[in-house]
Amino acid sequence: MDGLEALVPSEQATTGQCVPDASLKELSFYHASEGKPLATPWQVAMTRADYIAQFDLPSGVVLDCACGSGIQLAAYASRLKRPALGVELDRQRAVASCLNLNTIATRYSTFDQGWHRRSLLFSGDGTSSQEIASQAGLESGSVALLMLDPARPRNSRTHGLDEMQPNLPSVFEAWKPYLALTQHGPCIVLDLSPRLTQELRDGVETIVESFWPGVDKTWTWMSRGGGRVDRLELWIGGVATPNVTKRFVRLSRTFGGDDAVIEQGDDMKQERRALQPARRNEWVTILDAALVESGLVDAWLSEQLSNVADTRWDESSPRRPRIHHNGPLKDSSHPFVVASGRVVEILDLPLDETNIDAIVATALANDISALTIRCSVDADIQPRLQGSIDRQLRNRQGRRKAFLTRHATTNHLLLCAQYPKNSDT
Repeated sequence: MDGLEALVPSEQATTGQCVPDASLKELSFYHASEGKPLATPWQVAMTRADYIAQFDLPSGVVLDCACGSGIQLAAYASRLKRPALGVELDRQRAVASCLNLNTIATRYSTFDQGWHRRSLLFSGDGTSSQEIASQAGLESGSVALLMLDPARPRNSRTHGLDEMQPNLPSVFEAWKPYLALTQHGPCIVLDLSPRLTQELRDGVETIVESFWPGVDKTWTWMSRGGGRVDRLELWIGGVATPNVTKRFVRLSRTFGGDDAVIEQGDDMKQERRALQPARRNEWVTILDAALVESGLVDAWLSEQLSNVADTRWDESSPRRPRIHHNGPLKDSSHPFVVASGRVVEILDLPLDETNIDAIVATALANDISALTIRCSVDADIQPRLQGSIDRQLRNRQGRRKAFLTRHATTNHLLLCAQYPKNSDT
């Protein structure tokens, strides 16, 4: 048992400075050894915990065998009211995990009570299951939920599965005897890199299948906005949603608000039609790039459009994925929508300072009170162009908002008027 040290959270003296959480400034956490850039925001951690709480988990502890700063572990333990069992190779981070468990227990008035009293941290190798089980008093089937967020190469766009530490096969081999089983198998959450390619995701599934053949699996993409996938997870067995293979969650802009969720069973990807010349009165929608990246955009569009087959895709800008369609979305204010509007004018003009007055005049003629540039423009002139538009439209009597985008093949500017939800105008 050399190198394995047990730490009781309530017995750890406070050390170092705590840092305000990125999503809830009134809450502060401890970090060590460059832990802060890797830490899970509390909003993300609690969203996961709330989803997990919907499942009927077996009795037992919540195990995180690479717990880092312990924020996600604290969220699961406090929300599920289960003892936390964390393992972290870096001792300073293990101590930080103890302090963060204490922070959350204090916040919810459970310090040294219930789940917190029975929680335990280890500094050491997360695959040393027999030694950890011996010290923690674990028996077969004592782990209700296994979570793993393996370390991966920093500053790397991609990485192989064998570069994860600890790697999946070693963790599964070590802890399989201790996992409690439901009728759907063990309860496991893997927190993986959002950059995993489809090939690597298939590789993860192959590893899981080698330990639990036929087990249910649900991939979950999570985004805090900005067109970026912040988290990619695989929920396995007792925490996988039956008949749901993919889920995309767009977190609320405010802590505790309603998240936007789309789920999908079998793949339903539509054949994408090529972009055609723009037409007046067709609709243009700029989508959340993270939704498109998740592969769930077709499932969502099938809920929003009466005829998805008529959708034409402009994929010239991955940061601004755009579709052209024949009618409005059912909900143009949906969180997955960056902007959506009807084409009211097609302008054969370059977007530059010479033509900005003509563009504003066209906007005024179409009852536009605010116009946002939503296409690629040289960064040096974009603020000047947008500023000129804003100044000229300020205090005018227009009733509608609009955005300006550019057709990918003809290079025409498209003036798209946005309509309030349920408006007939």
